[in-house]
Amino acid sequence: MTADRVYNVLFLCTGNSARSILAESILNREGKGRFNAYSAGSRPKGEVHPLALDTLRALGYESTGFSSKSWDEFAEAGAPQMDFIFTVCDNAAGEACPVWIGHPMTAHWGIEDPAAVEGTLIEKGQAFSQAARFLKNRIVAFVSLPLASIDKLALETQLRAIGTMEGTTSSRGDVA
Repeated sequence: MTADRVYNVLFLCTGNSARSILAESILNREGKGRFNAYSAGSRPKGEVHPLALDTLRALGYESTGFSSKSWDEFAEAGAPQMDFIFTVCDNAAGEACPVWIGHPMTAHWGIEDPAAVEGTLIEKGQAFSQAARFLKNRIVAFVSLPLASIDKLALETQLRAIGTMEGTTSSRGDVA
């Protein structure tokens, strides 16, 4: 990995409607042009959760142009070659993924599903805000890694450690 290149990162979740969308938007800004973030799902819901977009808007992140799409789009010829793939839900981490071109580095960064929270609109909004905060903390740790100068084994160790930060849903070390 070199210092002057832009890295492609894919965030995976089952529905691609909340957590992976939040992560895509957050990395695209926090990565300061060093990363191109994408998101997809194994069984996409077909629409982005409105509270995910509301949360991004409230936090000052891009909230337009997102879609819920299948991870198959990123395994096809002509798709961007990924350098990193992070699963952000436990279901996606346990599923059989497509074969990714270039063998990107992977890690599991499980976060509770804010879309599964029941309660008032305020409680649901708080769940989305908390998910965004946990994802931002992971992403900030990720973008601060010295990608151009760290060896592969050390990088894999760091990526997995990031997945155990506050808010993790699983102690699993395996990934998609």
